Amino acid sequence: TSWPDDCPDQTEAWGRRPWLVDLFDLNGKGWVPIFAIVPAMLAFILIFLDDGITWHLINHPSNKLSHGAAFNYDTVVIAVFIAVNSIIGFPWLVAATVQSIIHVHALAEFDDNRKIVSVHQTRLTHFFIHVLMAGSILILNTLKIIPVPVLYGVFLFMGVAALSTNQFWLRFTMLFMQPSKYPQTEAFAKYLKPKRIHLYTAFQIFLFVSLMVFRSIKVIAIAFPIIIKACIPIRMYVLPYFFTEEELVFLDDKDEVIADLASKYEKEKELDCIEEGASSEDEEA
Repeated sequence: TSWPDDCPDQTEAWGRRPWLVDLFDLNGKGWVPIFAIVPAMLAFILIFLDDGITWHLINHPSNKLSHGAAFNYDTVVIAVFIAVNSIIGFPWLVAATVQSIIHVHALAEFDDNRKIVSVHQTRLTHFFIHVLMAGSILILNTLKIIPVPVLYGVFLFMGVAALSTNQFWLRFTMLFMQPSKYPQTEAFAKYLKPKRIHLYTAFQIFLFVSLMVFRSIKVIAIAFPIIIKACIPIRMYVLPYFFTEEELVFLDDKDEVIADLASKYEKEKELDCIEEGASSEDEEA
């Protein structure tokens, strides 16, 4: 067994509890279930959006995945496990967004532009990951020797490694680039004016900073999923006042929709060139 080093005078656990949590033991406070609805709704918003964001990032068309996306199946499995873990008193099962993205990239093949060409889809990596996690119970005394800064370094590396394919991070770095250095492999950099790109990035930075500030205030930190949820109506109703439909397509739509619009732009560009060439020939004649 493993025992905290900061409790040297504690010879045994302070108390024991049964495996199942008694949901009706309210300590005489019958109003608790009613008031618990509010944080429960906030937790639901957070978990649902966390899972949904992870699903859509992993199953994005740019990842070239061929297996079907069982969104509803995942939702049911997570809901069942959260209910069971709550009754037993175990931690909840939630999506590991960064780890999932890194897992896809580790199994992917990239072209020269860091675009995914294919992904070797297998369940063996997931299986062995969780086998190792279960086996770690046998070496807890060894694992606790690892310094905490080392663990933070691992998470930092995972986060930084996942930034390379994040469009928001790319557009953030473009704030400090000369326009001639913009990556022309990205449709928004090729067809949109720099000011329009930076304005969209500014909206995202504002929402990101608002989220961080919200989380840093302990009194209201539990309600930070509201900020995440607010991104949806802002995208649907606010951004169209500042951007045209075509600009929003280039900035955050699906790859196939962006490709169709880019193809339309190229055809119009070719027609303009033909018309200019014809007009110049008429002037010479």
